[in-house]
Amino acid sequence: RADALPLANSIRKHPNIMRKIRVLIVDDSVVIRRLLTDILAQDPEIEVVGTAPNGRIALAKLSQVNPDLVTLDIEMPELDGLSTLPLLRKDYPKLPVIMFSTLTERGAAATFDALARGATDYVAKPANVGSVAAGMESVRVQLIPKIKSLCPFNTPATTVATPAATAPKITPKRPIIKNQRCDAVVIGSSTGGPQALTAVLNRLPASFPVPIVIVQHMPPVFTRHLANRLNQECALTVREAVAGEALECGEVLIAPGDFHLEIQRQGVAIRTMLQQGPAENSCRPAVDVLFRSAAKAYGAGLQAVVLTGMGQDGKRGAECIVQAGGTVIAQDEASSVVWGMPRAVTEAGLANKVLALQLIPDELLRRVAVARQTALTCERIA
Repeated sequence: RADALPLANSIRKHPNIMRKIRVLIVDDSVVIRRLLTDILAQDPEIEVVGTAPNGRIALAKLSQVNPDLVTLDIEMPELDGLSTLPLLRKDYPKLPVIMFSTLTERGAAATFDALARGATDYVAKPANVGSVAAGMESVRVQLIPKIKSLCPFNTPATTVATPAATAPKITPKRPIIKNQRCDAVVIGSSTGGPQALTAVLNRLPASFPVPIVIVQHMPPVFTRHLANRLNQECALTVREAVAGEALECGEVLIAPGDFHLEIQRQGVAIRTMLQQGPAENSCRPAVDVLFRSAAKAYGAGLQAVVLTGMGQDGKRGAECIVQAGGTVIAQDEASSVVWGMPRAVTEAGLANKVLALQLIPDELLRRVAVARQTALTCERIA
């Protein structure tokens, strides 16, 4: 962008300069624009470089203020957020865009429309929190970590200038045991997860021979909409999990928002359990909870997949899966929206394979095909 070279030269001359994250706020409410500006101004790593009351003005400002990230309200006059997104994406295909939505049926539906049109992530506006201050604190807790995860360049300038010197050492991957069985697949995802889940599940046939259980970090209402969307788009049957149901081959269950999802072996059946215990990794549902319980239920027959997302949720659960003899696939950095969760698993040496998103469905199909062939061979020998 136009300001990139002068900024880079300035950083080289002044190595102690921190690269601030430049944010453009787009919202039709003067009050919300001011509150968001005040919230972000409290963080020394972020600066608000402009605001706009609608999409039309925002599009005109993009080239003027050169933001690193845009927050975009969905409902606005003249040009709303959903109409703005495709126009923005024509000239700025990789610019992170965080949508502001509401925790309602209508808000959830609009959010998934926005994600389908190119939004990177979303923040849910709180409802029934009691005061404006409490509501904006809820927004701050969600928004600032997402901004920093989507714009990770905000590090000391010496690190920016020499990324190779500070690149983390990746522990060698563990091999998958030849002909290892695969009885179930568990998946964990967060930021960028809806798009990643669509990419994976769209490539799996209705005849997929094992159950799939998913934790996607999302609030209530949103997880149900996610399940419905995936069910419409995929050959597999996808639905939000309910307590006490048996896992079935060719079905995909998604943890409901605000509930941890566990799976437990009960005689010959393996069933779901929902509980509202304490949040783990600041999340409920948490990937770690699902992975731990699945490791106990399936042992060496479990295949885990850790997709794009910020934080480290899934790492401790992956440790349990490895200890039980199961296998772990992590999404690679290049195809992740945020390489946080898969990075934690990879750097801990827990991943059997680190794959680009587009390669994960084929790997799952290969795993279940090998496991199925091995089972048939054993039956013939017996």
